Amino acid sequence: MASYPRAEISPPSGSLFPHKHLLGIWGMDPTSIKHLLDVAEKYVDQNRQAKKTTSTCAGLTQINLFFENSTRTLMSFEIAGKRLGMDTISMSTGTSSIKKGETLLDTAATLNAMHPDVLVMRHADSGAVKLLSEKMDCAVINAGDGRSEHPTQALLDALTIRRRKGQIHGQTIVISGDIAHSRVARSNIYLLNAMGARVRLIAPPTLLPVDVDRLGVEVYHRMDEGLEGADVVMMLRLQQERMNGAFLPSLREYYRFWGLTKEKLSVAKDDVLVMHPGPMNRGVEIASDVADDLDRSAIEEQVEMGVAARMACLDVLTRGLRGDE
Repeated sequence: MASYPRAEISPPSGSLFPHKHLLGIWGMDPTSIKHLLDVAEKYVDQNRQAKKTTSTCAGLTQINLFFENSTRTLMSFEIAGKRLGMDTISMSTGTSSIKKGETLLDTAATLNAMHPDVLVMRHADSGAVKLLSEKMDCAVINAGDGRSEHPTQALLDALTIRRRKGQIHGQTIVISGDIAHSRVARSNIYLLNAMGARVRLIAPPTLLPVDVDRLGVEVYHRMDEGLEGADVVMMLRLQQERMNGAFLPSLREYYRFWGLTKEKLSVAKDDVLVMHPGPMNRGVEIASDVADDLDRSAIEEQVEMGVAARMACLDVLTRGLRGDE
């Protein structure tokens, strides 16, 4: 593959985030996670002002390359880049040369020749983003790959919890639903463990990952047992598009046993926070009166935190180019 001369993007010496890319939460130290959350906090305040844009990253180019359909993640990255002053371009595979048979590595070479400064990528295959990052000169951000990781979703979830609860350490946090197919669950488990939370999983045995015993979590199959005393409940979407075979008796039975209702939630703490990464299947994994409960639900706030968290990632990963610390 051709190599093109360009500015070095190595993190500044002594940086609190000593990584060139953001490919996953796995292996990231608590200091790096906290630094991203602290930077994101600043952007929450900025995004609530009338003037939301800055020139922090003016002149830099961000390409969003999504091989899977996405609404909120793609829009969130677009808005984040624009608010930092970046030139932002989004590509979907439906209109790219991938449809004409171009390989992923050839696509990487083509994009590399255009000298982007950040590439944001979503792909259906686990490991595809890491492979592409090894062929690109610029910083690469994983916007979700297969069942592997979705690091910016975990960061925005952590930001939401920290703002609502004051801290992540010591919180009892339940992740419930289709954990086996969820990259969101995996990134959240890594992050919450790293930050000192107590993590519980609730799911039928067929919807748990095969390596669940190595994830450092408590596993429950009954909602009443897993939800007792919980501070935070994260519900996950049932990803039927990733299921090959019979994982469930029926959607009706799934909702009966594992759908989050007010009755089931009554055993959690009175101030329990309800979260969902979206899009929601109402009446499948969560009841509408729980999702829309303004006293408990942080679902809309998660969307807001997503822009701030992604601005922080773009900002921190390009500091080497800008000569900032």
